[in-house]
This record gives sequence, structure tokens and C-alpha cells, in this order.
Amino acid sequence: MKTALQAFSALTLAVSLAHTGLAHAQEHQHDTFNLLEQEKANTQIYNAYFPNADIGRKAAISFHGQLLESHYPKGYLVMELNDEEMQKLQVFGFTFAPATEFITKRNQILSKLQTQMLSAQQKSLSMAADVSANNVSISGIPGYSCYATVEETFAVAADMASSKPNLAQWLDIGDSWEKGAGVGGHDLRVLKLTNRSKTGTKPKLFINSAIHAREYTTAALTLDFARQLVDGYGVDADATWILDHHEVHILLMTNPDGRKKAETGLSWRKNANQNYCGAGSNSRGADLNRNFTFGWNSTNGQGSSGSQCNDTYRGPSAGSEPEIKALESYVRSLWPDRRGSGKNDAAPSDTSGIHLDVHSYSELVLWPWGDTSQAAPNGTALQTLGRKFAFFNNYRPQQSIGLYPTDGTSDGISYGELGVPSYTFELGTEFFQSCSTYNNTIKPNNLPALLYAAKVVRTPYITPGGPDISNLSLSNGGSTGVPAGTAVTLSGSASDARFNNSNGTESTQAISAVEYYINQAPWDSGASPTALLPSDGSFNSVSEGFSGTLNTAGLSEGKYLVYVRARDASGTWGAVSASFLVIDNDATQPPANYCSASSGSANYEWIGRVQVGSFNNSSGAATYSDFTGQNISLVRGSNSLTLTPQFSSGAYRQGWRVWIDLNKDGDFDDSGEAVYTSSGTSTSAVSGSFNIASSVASGATRMRVAMRYNATPASPCGSYNYGEVEDYTVVIP
Repeated sequence: MKTALQAFSALTLAVSLAHTGLAHAQEHQHDTFNLLEQEKANTQIYNAYFPNADIGRKAAISFHGQLLESHYPKGYLVMELNDEEMQKLQVFGFTFAPATEFITKRNQILSKLQTQMLSAQQKSLSMAADVSANNVSISGIPGYSCYATVEETFAVAADMASSKPNLAQWLDIGDSWEKGAGVGGHDLRVLKLTNRSKTGTKPKLFINSAIHAREYTTAALTLDFARQLVDGYGVDADATWILDHHEVHILLMTNPDGRKKAETGLSWRKNANQNYCGAGSNSRGADLNRNFTFGWNSTNGQGSSGSQCNDTYRGPSAGSEPEIKALESYVRSLWPDRRGSGKNDAAPSDTSGIHLDVHSYSELVLWPWGDTSQAAPNGTALQTLGRKFAFFNNYRPQQSIGLYPTDGTSDGISYGELGVPSYTFELGTEFFQSCSTYNNTIKPNNLPALLYAAKVVRTPYITPGGPDISNLSLSNGGSTGVPAGTAVTLSGSASDARFNNSNGTESTQAISAVEYYINQAPWDSGASPTALLPSDGSFNSVSEGFSGTLNTAGLSEGKYLVYVRARDASGTWGAVSASFLVIDNDATQPPANYCSASSGSANYEWIGRVQVGSFNNSSGAATYSDFTGQNISLVRGSNSLTLTPQFSSGAYRQGWRVWIDLNKDGDFDDSGEAVYTSSGTSTSAVSGSFNIASSVASGATRMRVAMRYNATPASPCGSYNYGEVEDYTVVIP
């Protein structure tokens, strides 16, 4: 059920008063009341039973505008359908029944909303004297604190540009329909992120979100991504080099007028253009993702609707909507046209740039074409990058054609017209996704996919075919501070196999080389690499550990970026990952007497993820990983813990134990330092907690996590047959 409807309350009126004044707020409230009444009257909602899950997923693509809920395990979708749409689905074996349960729950919630609104209206006059933008605390869409409103999103972005002008600009690129018509509305704004002190031509990643108003998760994810980059500059090595060398442009609210309608709980998809389907209708507006100029109505009515009240109404002409005019104009300013005019003209392999259009829902990664089943001329490279994105978010990667084609969509301007690779992410499983699902699943799984896009945007048709670097670490406190001349070991993992192969298999090759650069990116003029060595003596597998000693002699005090990349046997260099090396001649070295520990093999299982409180680290196959360069902030009292195994093929039972050197004496042998032990063995993740007593001294110390095949690790030292050991730095307040 669209539970966002349950969240609307009198606070909605207070927010409106604070921003628009009493008279306008009352008018807006009356309009919303009537729109909710219209939605209650809609009974063209059905349980659409599909013959198999593959047909169901394709229907979710072609009939995305009609989709209300998905119940794949139960074999049906909840959809709003007219007779023509039902006939189209019947051809593919769909059967239908009235969605009585959905309609009943919806109407109960809508009636409750209206009652709350009437009650709030009685208080509006007294509230008017007391409500202002300064004394109303607004924290997201009511009931969904993780999703910022349009105004809050704009305020956060504006604050980034104000507080960190060297990294962020908040650009006005046009007006929404309502603003252009003088009936309220919003600016269309892009958040441009890059280190402006680093000049020169930079490759550009463009992301737009919330083009469909009711898709709550989308703008939240892109805003969180912006925060990750800006807040991470100078703290996180990857965020730092990305902003130094690349540009990220984010149109956070592509459809702000429609989004304001959806914030009231309405299932609003389109923009708010009052020229279509009646000025007071909740079916008014155009579907902005059917209004792009390239390929507009190219399927002669199959891929979009010519009916003004339909959720996929394409508008009266190509690019008719001001929101699309602004977006297309901005995109054309980012990239040159590198694709010919023919449908089968491929863009050159060295084309730079990526366009991501972030939607919800269906857990898909999609690429062109969507208006034909024919593969795009750059289809092989698009598929490779799509499978790489899907490795991170675990979504299904596929070409964006469903049961029927779609036309006039966002990939037209970027890929169709300019040749820049374009993708659609379909986040999650609901339009009004719960905050717990967003925070625990959608956000942590998709931020790495967005970060990867920012990494490979220089050559997106080439780089994703190469190996990825993970588990980078520097020994002897190299990431926190060492005197010049200290021997610092750089280690990590390289893998050419990080693809989602749930829909076809991507070819892989053995690792052939790994190299690093200090304070120079590989593409910098005169950049000089240093080779790193395979941990097992030879580079001959698709996944390899590597290490090498950094030469820190003669380095002046300061923070250095260490860039690392790997090449596979086909000669393709993969994405760069980085770590900080800090030279501090006053630094003291941590104790070096911790015992060694590892498994004998990571061919079958290894530690896939360690989560402690809000800390979250995913990693690849290794027998031992040194993550002491990553600090985990603990709390006094109970600390939550989740440990996740990962397997190369079949799942095997694992036992776990965690030690913390609580007295900082360089070992884990003292009483109480085994802080967590799993209850037996399991093939799945284990969760629990451990306690930090008030008597434990503050400061940094080491934590060791051990996972062992078919047994609980008995000792923090030594080796055993299968599994992995990982070390971390924990900070006790």
C-alpha cells in the first residue's frame, strides 16, 4: 500500500503557511482536498496476474506509469488500467481481478487525510500569527523524514554552494511550468560539483532525479550522493580525486511542481501543466519522460499516450514542456555530439560522459534502446557498464525494452542525440518506500554504483571492461600519519569479475598488472607509475591480491593521494581507486607486535561485509585484509554488529569471532577482549552486539574479525583452512 498517504498531517498546512502565506496555503489545501477526492473515486485498479516473473518485469517497464505495487512472489502487479491497456496485457497472458484490498485501504487513508486537513483548516488563522520559516522545524516529507521536501532539498544544495563555493555551485537552468505560468512553481536548478581550483577540461557525469513526482527515493539518493562527495572532499580519497579531476552535475528535482503534489500523498507522476486534462484534475500534466525530443512518439502511440489524462501523456509536441526544454539545453552544453544521425551510428569508444536518470521502482539497471528490441550500436559496451552498475546495487541489468517499447525518454538527448552512454536506475520496490528500506538497502547499495559512474566517466565505453581495485590499505599508520622515510606497505585486491551476471555473462580475463601513482593521476602529463606485485607470486587469475612498499623518503609533510589501477589480459585498464598517504614527521608509530592471522584459502568464501553501527565496509576475496586505515567510531555501551559472508559459488557454514585490544597492549589475549562470538555456524549474515564499558580507556585501538569455515575461530592468531581475517581501527570515545 502507498503508505505515504498515511503521513500527511496538519504540519503540511504549517509548512505551506511558512512558505507561501495563509491565503495561498488555504487555496492550495482546498485544491489538495479535491484532488484526494478524485483519487478516491478511481476504481480502475486491478491485480494484474502475470504468467511468469520475466513477463511481469517487462510489464513493469512498459507500463511503469500504470504500476502501483508489485507482488512478484505472489504473481501479480497492482496497476491502474483502462480497457485498451488491459487488452494489451492480455495478449501476454495476463489475467485481472479488481484490487479491492488496495482500493479499500487507499480510500480509508484518503478519508483520514481529508479529516486531518479539515481539522487543520480550523486552526489556520491562529497558526498564521505564529508560523514562520524560522520557527517551524521541517524534517522531510511528513512521515518520511529521510526524504527532503523540494524546499529542503534546495536549501541543502544552496548551503553546499554557500559554505563550500570552491566545490559546489547551485545553478538556475530554467523554470517549471507553474513558475512560467505565474501560478507558483519553482526554478529548475543543477548542483555542479568539482574542485574549481583545479582547472582544465574535465569529464562530466550528469544525473537527474525525481522526473516522476511520486518516486520518493530518487532525489534523496542523489542528494545523499552530493553530500558524500562534498563532505568527503579531503577526508575520503576517492571523493577527493573525483572532484579534483571530474565534474558531477545533479538536477535533483527535475519535476518540482509535480513533486509538491506527491508530497501530500497523491500518486502524482506528471508535471503540473494545467493545459492538459483540466486545470483542477489530478490527471493533468505531461509525462516528462515521454516528452524528450529525440524519438518523441517514434513508436506511433505504442510507447506513450496521446490522451491528455493518461499517466504517459507525451505532450502535444516534442520537447513541449519547459522542464524538458531546460534539461535538454543544459545537457547539450555539457557534451559535444559524437554520434551520427543514423539509428545505427555508434559513438567513438573514447566518448566521455555518462547520463544517469534515477527512477523508482523495480530494481533494474536499464540502457538504450527502449523503443526497439534492436541493440544500440554501442550496445556491447553499454551492457558491460550496466552489468558493472548492477554488481553494486544487485539489480537486474537489461536493455530498457519491455513488453512494448517506450519513446521520448531521457536517453534520447544523451545517447540518441549526442552518443553519451545513458542509464536508468529503477530503485527499490515502492514509490513511497519506507525510510528503513531506503537507509538500510537502497542508499548503501546504490551510492557505490553512483561513485563508480563518477570514477569511469572519462572513458565509460572502455574502462568498465577492466579490473576494479578494492580493499586498499596502508600499513604502519600510513593513512593517518608517518614520518618521511617510513616503510609503508600498500596492499589491496584487483578483480576483473565484478559484474552482475543474472542476465547473461560478461567475459573476464586474468589480471596482468597493478600500478600506483603518488599525487599524480594516470592521465596527468608526465605521470610516472610504480608496479605493485602479486601476493601469490604471479598475476594469473581474474581476482588477485597485490602489495608493494611505498617510497616515502624525501616526501615533505602533508597529505598525498595514492592512485591505484589494474590492467587485465586484454590490455584494458580499469577504474582508479585511491588512498591517502599522510606524512607527519612528528607522528609516533603504533605498536607492531600484533600477531599475524589468516586463512589458507579464500577461493570459496571470504568476509563480504562488516557493519558496526553506521560503519559499513564491503570487500572482496582475500585470506587477510588490513583495514586499519579505516576508523570505526564506537559508543559507550552497546554497539550493533552485522557480519556477512560471501561465496564464489555454493554457500558454506561459517563461524565468527571478534576481538578488540581494549587495553591497547598490542594483543587480544586479555579477559573480555573477545567481544563477539557467533552462535554456531551459518551460511547467512550474523547479527549481534558488543559492549564497551565505561572503564575502557578512550582512544584508537585494533579490532580483529575472523570468519572460519564450519567452526568458530578459537584464537586471534595463526591460520586455519578456509575463511578470512580482517583488522580495523576502532575509536573509543
